[in-house]
Amino acid sequence: MEDMKFRNEIKYICSEQQLRLIEQRIEKICKKDAHVGESGTYTISSVYFDDYHNSCFLDNESGVNLREKFRIRIYDGNMQRIALECKMKQNGKNHKESCLITEERCRAILEGRCELREDDPELFRKFYLQYHTRMLRPKVIVQYERTPFIYQTGNVRITFDRYISGTENVLGFGQMGIPMRPIMPTDCHILEVKYDELIPDYIKNALQLRDLKQTAFSKYYMCRQFNLK
Repeated sequence: MEDMKFRNEIKYICSEQQLRLIEQRIEKICKKDAHVGESGTYTISSVYFDDYHNSCFLDNESGVNLREKFRIRIYDGNMQRIALECKMKQNGKNHKESCLITEERCRAILEGRCELREDDPELFRKFYLQYHTRMLRPKVIVQYERTPFIYQTGNVRITFDRYISGTENVLGFGQMGIPMRPIMPTDCHILEVKYDELIPDYIKNALQLRDLKQTAFSKYYMCRQFNLK
């Protein structure tokens, strides 16, 4: 754990008006992420896993200091590039590891068939072990539209996440048009700020708005709250 690089992550709940005001400020000093299209956004879809006891959900609810969760993530519905990720949180900071998997393997995992191969990376081996010993299974799809900005100094990443929604139809992952349930009021979105050690003052100042308050918000937790069985 000592050699892992953890990043700071701050979240705020914002209205559309607040996001637009912040965007007007930071677009003068930050760059759009190179992976966005002409719209300046992309859609993120992630299927999250939890064990038999719903430990990830309950750890999040209790605010356990050291916790982790696995997810499979795609962008803009593209099943040609699928990432298995493990996100770890400790002392309020985050660390993420990822490896690529094929669509065939993704479908097998979602259907309850997770097999190990000789050349699998360490992350997948860890997932495989927990899949079988802790009975990790897909629980919910979380989807939202992201507007990402980056600033090289401090490795700062600022993202606006809109239209957050979820569904328990995990076998529909990657399919267009599956019904999703919004989890936020119409005019509520999430602003996330990630950085290594320090955030430049002029970036920090650009993010300052009256009544903007930090929140401990988990998209996974909120989406599961609606559908926990």
